[in-house]
Amino acid sequence: MSDLTDRLARVVREACVRAALDAYEQAGVSGLCVEGRWELAVDAMRSLDLDAVIQEHPEVGMREAP
Repeated sequence: MSDLTDRLARVVREACVRAALDAYEQAGVSGLCVEGRWELAVDAMRSLDLDAVIQEHPEVGMREAP
């Protein structure tokens, strides 16, 4: 794996984990059961705006193919 690919994977993984943990915690505050909290955590990862994540980390920005 190239250095750029490795950095990109790490940034995306961290963003997914952060989104899931935030959603799980917020769902708990809202009173959802464990299953509901898990569903919201998974949904948060699925709906994560990966373009925004990459833009927040210019060191892993990928150039579009011509």
